[in-house]
Amino acid sequence: MSFVVIVPARLASTRLPRKPLADIGGAPMVVRVAQRAAQSSAGRVVVAADDDEIVAACREHGIEAILTSARHQTGTDRLAEAASLLGLEPDRIVVNVQGDEPLLPPEVIDAVAGALARHSDCDIATAAHPIADAAEFFNPHVVKVVTDRQGRALYFSRAPIPWARDAFSAARDVLPPWLPARRHVGLYAYRVAFLRRFPRLEPDAFETAERLEQLRALAHGFRIAVLDLDAALPPGVDTAVDLDTVRALFAVQR
Repeated sequence: MSFVVIVPARLASTRLPRKPLADIGGAPMVVRVAQRAAQSSAGRVVVAADDDEIVAACREHGIEAILTSARHQTGTDRLAEAASLLGLEPDRIVVNVQGDEPLLPPEVIDAVAGALARHSDCDIATAAHPIADAAEFFNPHVVKVVTDRQGRALYFSRAPIPWARDAFSAARDVLPPWLPARRHVGLYAYRVAFLRRFPRLEPDAFETAERLEQLRALAHGFRIAVLDLDAALPPGVDTAVDLDTVRALFAVQR
């Protein structure tokens, strides 16, 4: 299996300014992400940045980086441009590793790429893990996913799905042990042919309501394979508090 990792990086983060360049153990976070991704089976790891400063920082540390438009609305749009700039073949698999996940296990990158390779009927693969905590299940910031029997996504939502009608009519502080509640993980593998089409797809009402761009793919008939993980992944970085946590964990793992 041959695949490419692309790390989209945007300098203008709203919650944590200049996030890709935040120092983690003596190197910018985006560099740490790329270094971790290079430990996977990917044949190539490329950072797709929206600013020359990120490109320069990556190249200073020996990381391949390309400059993409600063006007992209989504990370997938940036990925599509990067795949075009790199001249990737339509059947090549691209794994989108978020630029704020410096602790992402390389074996999970391989697993998501492998899930797409095995599902020839799918254009995208992603991952999910079980939810055991009721507060997490009812939290709208936690994205849930339900699948069919072949492990293909039926729907993603910030709402608590699937809804246990009888159990939740009695109490909502504990999840029924039989409920297949799963939290979506924002790690994706794509076929390049899909990435070429994505920027031309009209946004859907479900995507607009939920603020989940993967719903655009489902609405247009594209299939998404969902890999089941046993447990949650290490934390990413959204806030300054997250950054402190990841710095501490990174120091321990070195």
